[in-house]
Amino acid sequence: MTHVFVVNTGSSSIKYRLLELPSGEVLASGMIERIGVPGSGVADHSEALRRIREELGDVPVDVIGHRVVHGGAVFDGPALIDDEVEAAIERLAVLAPLHNPPALLGIRGARSAFPDVPHVAVFDTAFHATLPVEAREYAIDRELAARAGVRRYGFHGTSYQIVSRQAAALLDRPLDELRMVILHLGNGASAAAVSGGRSIDTSMGMTPLQGLVMGTRSGDIDPAVLVHLARTEGLTIDELDAMLNRESGLLGLSGHADMRDVHAAADAGDEAARTTLDIVVHRLRHYIGAYAAQLGGLDALVFTAGPSTGSASWGCTSTTRSTSRAPAGPGASPPTTRPSRCSSCRPTRSARSPSSRRRSSTRPPHATSENRPPRPRAVDVRAGCPSLRWHSRQRRSRLLPRARESSASRSTRAARRGRSAAACAAGCSPCAP
Repeated sequence: MTHVFVVNTGSSSIKYRLLELPSGEVLASGMIERIGVPGSGVADHSEALRRIREELGDVPVDVIGHRVVHGGAVFDGPALIDDEVEAAIERLAVLAPLHNPPALLGIRGARSAFPDVPHVAVFDTAFHATLPVEAREYAIDRELAARAGVRRYGFHGTSYQIVSRQAAALLDRPLDELRMVILHLGNGASAAAVSGGRSIDTSMGMTPLQGLVMGTRSGDIDPAVLVHLARTEGLTIDELDAMLNRESGLLGLSGHADMRDVHAAADAGDEAARTTLDIVVHRLRHYIGAYAAQLGGLDALVFTAGPSTGSASWGCTSTTRSTSRAPAGPGASPPTTRPSRCSSCRPTRSARSPSSRRRSSTRPPHATSENRPPRPRAVDVRAGCPSLRWHSRQRRSRLLPRARESSASRSTRAARRGRSAAACAAGCSPCAP
């Protein structure tokens, strides 16, 4: 029986959990916030960890695990922390200025509070050590890139590793035969293409700034925009860095950094919030489609992250939201938005006009009942929501061919889709009360 103390340190907070292994029983958990804030009573991370040590009482701690965001090319797996490892994490802070410095504070505070316990660093970047060279390298001068450590590292690796295993278990299929696109949709958001449990591509790059639209981070942007803003607006490097990391993303587009607030504003008719959702979904679809092509097909689309992703409809919205906007100009109609619909909300196939049905005189050889490829599944494994949801819309995906169905199977599928709005498991906006 081993007691493992897990620490996740932020700039002004520490989240912790004490686990008993191998049972996985949680013996203690909690969070200390407002560290270093005047009036909080907690001067620094060392004092916070000493208080946690006192709260744990006589419970023994055998090993302490620290989450560290950036391990660069130095760490491709967990590392036993000593002075040399601590110094390496500090040097890598230039690549993750928002994340590595707080982690370092937590490590130093924990080593002070628990001096006789081994400490282990687990790096978010380690999972992506399997990235092939074509996904890892940027198209800049090779020698300059090598000298400056410029390459794609990827992040959220600990999440992707756990979630890919859990998705395989939910699907009851071996992990090594699954092709998955995993979407980590939190305040910091990313996507990853995972083949056989190995990362082959991911949206975040050298830093956690690249990729999807995030709470306060821009995600993908034309690098020339920065040059343009420096020349025309006189912005300094530090101001550009602050803009991209702290003033962009959802916050810059809508004025709200939390997806729940953006959804609420969009439901209230805020056009900027609606446009923000369209931009977010456009970027998500871009990565889903690209990664499905890189994988050569798709077995599962997996959603994960914490409550900051918003409501349970987020997974449905991210793959079905569609807008139709009229062109601007004199006499033009105002832009309209079609509500997102999951498969349970769409009209049944039998209710559509006969001319809209796909017809085929022969069943293609590659789509017979014996050798039809597995249909992609949408799996929700978000923290606090371990439910499994099959979205039948994936059957209609253009990623996989579909042969002509018999009238009996068509009727069965129509009945399955004919669930009442109240029974819609995805809970998308047209179904909500």
